[in-house]
Amino acid sequence: MTDLVTVGGLSGGYGGERLALRDVTFTVRAGESVAVLAPNGGGKTTLFRALLGELPVVRGAIALGGRPAYVPQGERSRLDFPVDAAGVALMGSYGRTPWYRRTGRAERAAAHHALDRVGLAGEAHSRYGTLSGGQRQRVLIARALVQDARVLLLDEPMTGVDRVSAERIMQLFADLRGEGRALLLATHDIALARECDRVLCIHGRQVAFGPPAEALTMDALEQTYGGEVIRLGDERIVTVDHHDHGEGPP
Repeated sequence: MTDLVTVGGLSGGYGGERLALRDVTFTVRAGESVAVLAPNGGGKTTLFRALLGELPVVRGAIALGGRPAYVPQGERSRLDFPVDAAGVALMGSYGRTPWYRRTGRAERAAAHHALDRVGLAGEAHSRYGTLSGGQRQRVLIARALVQDARVLLLDEPMTGVDRVSAERIMQLFADLRGEGRALLLATHDIALARECDRVLCIHGRQVAFGPPAEALTMDALEQTYGGEVIRLGDERIVTVDHHDHGEGPP
């Protein structure tokens, strides 16, 4: 399989001598999903910004199969912005549209097709702010689909998502992997991480990378989350709910 993301010895930060991320090395192949686990300020945002080309790489190298599409958390979106779901999805075409040309029929068709893929064709003209949290998350995924990126970076895609939307999103992830796309999912959900092909644990540095059975050990989780890891019974492991505020702008 083709490697769509190759990161070797990556170190980076936000200026000054302190590095927010050190010595991270991993690959993501076409058709793979990778869960990224990190505590607040642990380096997840830094990693995503480096992959998006928004952060200077102090050391190491990044090779990508095209510019990634970033999917933020739907619950962090502004709800007072006067735009409908189709308008948000259409924003995914802006990067490919020359400044001197307005988006046209082809771009609008792509936006409506993306909404159909995420199960929201009937909400195309609904105001974005009136949608449920799960629907807003699906609209943001539709925007990324319009970008037609081979690599998707998803920031806690299941946060605030209802069961129906969660099922839709998980099926969509499977479809995207089947198309040969690579997914990086930042999450604190150990159960979701177990469903991914591989797991990357970071806490300012790389703690573990590999299949869930190898990366999600109690030792790796303790190094990643410290005292915030809780074991429930012999098999179930959960972490304290997180909301990123610690690394700088997304």
